[in-house]
Amino acid sequence: MNTSKSETVKEHPLQPSRRSLPCLAQSQTHPQSLSKHSSFLQPNRVQPQPRPQPLSAGTSTATVDVVSERAKVMETLENNLIKLSNTEYSDPFLDVGKDKDTYTDDSEHGNYDVRTDQSLLIQNKLARQKTEPRTKSSLKTDAMASSGLFFKDGKKRIDYILVYKKSSLQVEKRSTFEKNLRAEGLMLEREPAVTNSDIMFVKIHCPWETLCKYAERMNIRMPFRKKCYYTDWRSKTMGSLQRNMRELKSWLPRNPMKLDKEALPDLEETDCYTAPFSRARIHHFTINNKDSFFSNSTRSRIVHHMLQRTKYEDGKSKMGINRLLNNGTYEAAFPPHEGSHKSRHPIKTHGAQNHRHLLYERWARWGMWYKYQPLDLIRRYFGEKIGLYFAWLGWYTGMLIPAALVGLFVFLYGLFTMDSSQVSKEICEANETIMCPMCERNCTLQKLNESCIYAKVTHLFDNGGTVFFAIFMAIWATVFLEFWKRRRAVLTYDWDLIDWEDEEEELRPQFEAKYSQVERVNPITGKPEPFQPFPDKLSRLMVSVSGIFFMISLVLTAVFAVVVYRLVAMEQFASFKWYFIKKYWQFATSGTGVCINFMIIMSLNVVYEKVAYLLTDLEHPRTESEWENSFALKMFLFQFVNLNSSIFYIAFFLGRFAGRPGKYNKLFNRWRLEECHPSGCLIDLCLQMGVIMVLKQMWNNFMELGYPLLQNWWSRRKMKRRGQSMEHKISLPQWEKDWNLQPMNLHGLMDEYLEMVLQFGFTTIFVAAFPLAPLLALLNNIIEIRLDAYKFVTQWRRPMPARATDIGIWYGILEGIGVLAVITNAFVIAITSDYIPRFVYAYKYGPCTDQGYRQEKCLKGYVNSSLSVFDLSELGMGYSGYCRYRDYRAPPWSSTPYEFTLQFWHVLAARLAFIIVFEHLVFGIKSFIAYLIPDMPKDLCDRMRREKYLVQEMMYEAELEHLQRERKKNGKQYHHEWP
Repeated sequence: MNTSKSETVKEHPLQPSRRSLPCLAQSQTHPQSLSKHSSFLQPNRVQPQPRPQPLSAGTSTATVDVVSERAKVMETLENNLIKLSNTEYSDPFLDVGKDKDTYTDDSEHGNYDVRTDQSLLIQNKLARQKTEPRTKSSLKTDAMASSGLFFKDGKKRIDYILVYKKSSLQVEKRSTFEKNLRAEGLMLEREPAVTNSDIMFVKIHCPWETLCKYAERMNIRMPFRKKCYYTDWRSKTMGSLQRNMRELKSWLPRNPMKLDKEALPDLEETDCYTAPFSRARIHHFTINNKDSFFSNSTRSRIVHHMLQRTKYEDGKSKMGINRLLNNGTYEAAFPPHEGSHKSRHPIKTHGAQNHRHLLYERWARWGMWYKYQPLDLIRRYFGEKIGLYFAWLGWYTGMLIPAALVGLFVFLYGLFTMDSSQVSKEICEANETIMCPMCERNCTLQKLNESCIYAKVTHLFDNGGTVFFAIFMAIWATVFLEFWKRRRAVLTYDWDLIDWEDEEEELRPQFEAKYSQVERVNPITGKPEPFQPFPDKLSRLMVSVSGIFFMISLVLTAVFAVVVYRLVAMEQFASFKWYFIKKYWQFATSGTGVCINFMIIMSLNVVYEKVAYLLTDLEHPRTESEWENSFALKMFLFQFVNLNSSIFYIAFFLGRFAGRPGKYNKLFNRWRLEECHPSGCLIDLCLQMGVIMVLKQMWNNFMELGYPLLQNWWSRRKMKRRGQSMEHKISLPQWEKDWNLQPMNLHGLMDEYLEMVLQFGFTTIFVAAFPLAPLLALLNNIIEIRLDAYKFVTQWRRPMPARATDIGIWYGILEGIGVLAVITNAFVIAITSDYIPRFVYAYKYGPCTDQGYRQEKCLKGYVNSSLSVFDLSELGMGYSGYCRYRDYRAPPWSSTPYEFTLQFWHVLAARLAFIIVFEHLVFGIKSFIAYLIPDMPKDLCDRMRREKYLVQEMMYEAELEHLQRERKKNGKQYHHEWP
C-alpha cells in the first residue's frame, strides 16, 4: 500500500474540526457543547499525557456530580457481576480478574470440545492485539465503558450486537461462527445482561484495516475532494440573481416550516466528489480522522455484510446470520442506537448528545409537526432505504395540500349552494308527492319532502364542481408521480446513489434446500447454483394464482353476506319501536352495515397476511427481493379487494337491479333487493368511504404506536417484577436498552408503504363521490409522519441501514391506481351521481331547451321528470292512488305501461358517451403532462455529466501528483509526463 505524509499524520487520533471536515459525515454533534461536558458513558482514563480521543455519537453529556454518582453505581454493579461470573458463569470472557485475552477463541463452556475444522475457518487471520491483565483499578473504567457504545477498554466502538441465550443448545454453531468472524478481522467481546441471567450480548467491533478491506469489496463510495462547479454565463447570471434574492429574503420573516440551520448544526453541506474506496488509492481520499471517516451506518452495513457471508458449518448454504436467527442460535442481531433520545438538559443550550437525540428533538417530537423533515440526517442515521420512504411520504403529504384545498373548495361550494339548489328546493317543497314503499312488509308510505336532509347532504358531494374535481385529481395523480421521479433523481444524486447498483443477491435458504440437486451456471457470476425447472415453477405459480382467486372469492362472499344483512336489517329497522330509528331506517341500515363490513375487513386482513406468506413461500422465490415483491403484490391485491369491494358494490350495483314496484327482484325469492334513496345512492357511497377511511386510519395509528408502547411498557413492568432497582434501570447499557425495544417489522417497510398506497387509492379512485378524502388523508399523513418518526427513533431497535434508489414495486402499483382512478371516477360521475340525468334534462327536456343552459333555472321540474308513477292498487296492500319511484318508465295509463321511456335511452346514451369522452380526455392530458415533465431535471443532467468529466480529470491529476511525489522521495528522475 502506498503511503504519504497525510497518512502519517492520520495515524494519530485528532480532534476533528468541523471546518477541516466540510464534506464528511461526522459522527459527532455539537462538538463545542460536548467538549464542555464529560460523559458518564465513557471511561475516565488517567494517563500521564492524555491524548484527545474522538468524540462518539453515542456519548451523552452529564455534569461531574452525575458522573461520580453513576460511577459509584456502576462500580457496585461491576462487583456484583464479578461475583456472578465467578459463581454462576463459566464463560472465560467474563473472568475479570484473570489474565484472559478478550479476543481469543475460547469456548463458551469449559467442558466443550470446540471443533477445529480448518475448512470452516477463513485464512489470513488478523493479528490480534492482547490486552493487559485486568486489575481492580480498571474495574471502574470497565463498568463505565460497558454502559456506553464502546468495549470495556473505552476505545473500540461497538458496530453491531448479537444476542443469544446461554440455555441455547446451538453452542457449536455459535462458537464456529464467532471464530470465523474473528478470522475475518472482527473483534468480539461478550457481556451478560443485567436484567436477565440467561441473556448474553456479543459486541462486535470492526477495525480500520477490516473496514478498508470490505469497503473496497463492497464498492462503497467515499469523498475525496470538494466539488468545484464550472462557471459559465448562465451560472454567473444565476449566481448574481441568487445573491440578490438572498438579500431580499433576509429582510423577510423566516419560513416557519423550514428547519433552522442553527437547530441542525450537524447538517452541513456534504458536497464532495466521491469514488469507490480503494486501498491502493487511499491517498486520494480525505481522511482527517479514521474514527469518523466511515460513518456509524456505514460501519454497521459493513459488519452486516460480513455476518451474512460467514460460515458456521460445512456446506455451501451453511452461512449467514439470518439462518442462525431462524434456527435459534441467536435471538437477535442489530446495530446499536447512538445513545439515549432524551436529555435532562435543553438542546438549545447544551446541544444534542447524539444523532438520535437530534432526530428526536428536531423531527420525531410532536412539536415539529409543521416542519420540513431533515432527510439528510434521517438518511445518515437509518440509511437510504428508510430515508427514501420518508422522502416519498413527505412529498406525498406536501402534494396533498393543493388536492385538499381544491376538494375543500368543492365541498364548500356545495355547502353554500345547498339551499339555492333547484333540486333540493323541489324535494323539500314536495309536500304532496307520495313515494312508493321501499320494503315489503313494514315500510309505510312517505312523502318526498321527508328526504329533504338527504337531498341537501347529497348536494355537498354531487354538485357542479364534481366533474372538475375528478379531472383535477386524475391530473394531480400524474403530476405527483412525475414530479416524484424528479425528486427521486435529485435525492439519489445528493445521496450519491446515481452509480450505485444492487449487489448480486444471495439465494434464499429455502430455495437452496429445495433445489440443491438441480444446478446450472449463473450467467452473471459464472458459478453453478441451484435452479428451479420451468414446469415446477409454472405449477407452483398456478397454485399460487388459484389461492389468490380463492381469497378474492372469500372477500366477495363476505361482501355478499353484508348485502344479505342489509336486506334483512332494513325490514327490522323499518318496524323498530324507537321513532328516530324507524324514521331514519335507511341511515341505520347503512351505518350498521358499514361497521360490520369494517370488522370483517380487519378480521380478514389477519388471515390474508398468513395466506400471503404461505403462497409466497410455496412459490419458492429465488432471492429476498423477489420474495418481497411477490409478497407485497399479494398483500396489496388482498387488502385492496377487501377494502374496496363493498364500495364498488354501493357505487355500481346498489339499486341498479332492484326492479320496479309490483315487479321487484328478490334474493332467493325471499328478500327484496335494496333500492337507492329518493335523493340517490351517492350518500351511501360517501358514508361507506368516510367511515372506513377514518376508522382504518385510527386503527393503523393505534397499531403502529399504541401497540409498541404497550409492549415496551409490559417489558419494563416485567423488569420491575424481577426486583430491579431504579439504579440498575438507569445504569443499563445501551445495547440492553435496545434489546428491550421492539424489533422492526419482519417485512420491513412493506406495512408502511401498503398503508399509504391503500390511502392513495381511497384518495383518487372514488374521489368524485367524496371530495374530502384528500383533506382527511392530509391530516392523517401529518400525524403519520410523526408517528413513524417517533416509532423509529424511540420504540424500535435501530434497523439495519440499507441502500436503495427508489421505492421499488410500489411505484408501479401507484401508476396502476392512477389509471384505475380515471376509469372509476368516470363511472361514478356517469352512473352513481345524478350529474348526467340533470345535464340531459337541462339541455333536452327542461325549460331552457332552446335557450341554452342558465344555471339552476334550467333544472326546474327535474325532480318530477325523474320520478315515474305507479298504481298502488296493484300492490294488493290495501292502498289506493298513485305513488312515485326513481326511474324513467311510462305511467300505468299509457299504451305501454311501465316500459322505459325515450328519456331513459337518452340518459343511457349520454352516460356511455361521457365515460368515453372523459376517459380519452383525461388519459390524453395525463400522457401529455408525463411527456412534458422529464424524469430528471436538465440542470441535474448537465451537472452530472460535468462532474463525471471532472472526476476523471482529478483522479488522473491526483495519481500523477502522487507518483511524481514518490519519484522525488526515492531520488528517481523527475518527469512531467505520465511515467
